[in-house]
Amino acid sequence: MGYQAIIFLLIFIGVILIVEGLYLMAFGKTISNAKTLNRRLALLEQGKDQEEVLQTLRKERDQHRRSLSLPIVSILTKKAAQANIQFSPRALFMIMIFVAIFSFIMLSFFTSASPTTCGIVAVILGVGGVYYWLNSKAKKRISDFEEQLPDAVDLVVRSLKVGHPFSSAINVVAAEMPDPIGSEFGIIADEATYGMEVTEALNDMADRIDLQDVRFFAVAVGIQARSGGNLAEILDGLSKIIRARFKLFRRVRAITAEAKWSGWFLSVFPFGALVAIQLMNPNYYDAIKESVIYVPGAIFVIAMLVVNIFVMRAMVNIKV
Repeated sequence: MGYQAIIFLLIFIGVILIVEGLYLMAFGKTISNAKTLNRRLALLEQGKDQEEVLQTLRKERDQHRRSLSLPIVSILTKKAAQANIQFSPRALFMIMIFVAIFSFIMLSFFTSASPTTCGIVAVILGVGGVYYWLNSKAKKRISDFEEQLPDAVDLVVRSLKVGHPFSSAINVVAAEMPDPIGSEFGIIADEATYGMEVTEALNDMADRIDLQDVRFFAVAVGIQARSGGNLAEILDGLSKIIRARFKLFRRVRAITAEAKWSGWFLSVFPFGALVAIQLMNPNYYDAIKESVIYVPGAIFVIAMLVVNIFVMRAMVNIKV
C-alpha cells in the first residue's frame, strides 16, 4: 500500500502544476511581454496612455487588499498582494474549489481512504496548494525586489547628482530597471504626476512590499522632504547600508539553512505521517478508537505538535 503515499505526493505536485498552468494560460502573454521591459512599459508599448496604465496597475495592486472580508480568500490576500498576482480574489476562490474537487476525485479513485478523509485532504490541498503557489510567487518577487533595490537607489543617487529632481530620478528607475522594481517605481512616478505626494506613494509601496530596506528608503525621503538636506548623500549612505545588510542576511541564511530545514521537517513530519497512514491504511487506528483515553490522548498529542511548531520556529528564527 506504500504506493498510495506516492500517489498523494503526485497529486500535490499536480495541484501546483495545474495552478501554474491556469495562470500561464490566462496571463502568459502578458508575463512574456513584461519580461522584455517591465509591465508598465509593456502596457505603454501597447499604445495605452499613462493614465490608463496607472489605473490598470492600481487595480491589479489593490484588488487583493480590498478582499480582506471574503472568507478563505482573506487567508491568501497578503501573499497575493505581495506576489502581485493578476488573478482576482474571486478567480482564486474558484481555483481553490476546482483544485479541491480534482484532488477529491483523484484520491477517491487511486487510494482506499474513506470519503471523509478524502474530503478533508482535498480541502487542505485546495487551500494549501494555492497558498503554497502564492507564497512561492510572493517570496520570489520580494527576493527580486530586495536584490534590485540597491541598484535602484544608486540610480536615483546618480540622477540627483547630475541635477535631476527626485521625481525625475524615480522616472529613470521606472524606465531603466525590470520588474518588479521597475513597475513599482513607475506607479510612484505616475501617482506623483497626477498629484499624489511622492512620500505618500513611497509609504504605500513600503506597506505593500513589507521590506525593512524599502521602509528605510521611504523614511529617508520623507525626512529629507520635511527637514531638507542633501538627499543624494543620504541615499548614497543608505545604499551602502542596504548592501551591507543584504550581505549579512545572506551569510546568516547560509549558516542557519540546515537548522531551518531540520525544524521544518520535524514540525511537518508528524502530520505528514498521520495523513500517509490514513491514506495507506484507513483502519489502522480502529483497534484503539474505543479506548477511553483515545480522544484525550489525541487532543494532547495534537496540542503538543502545535506547540512543537512554535518552539522549532522560535529556535531557528535568528534575528539580525
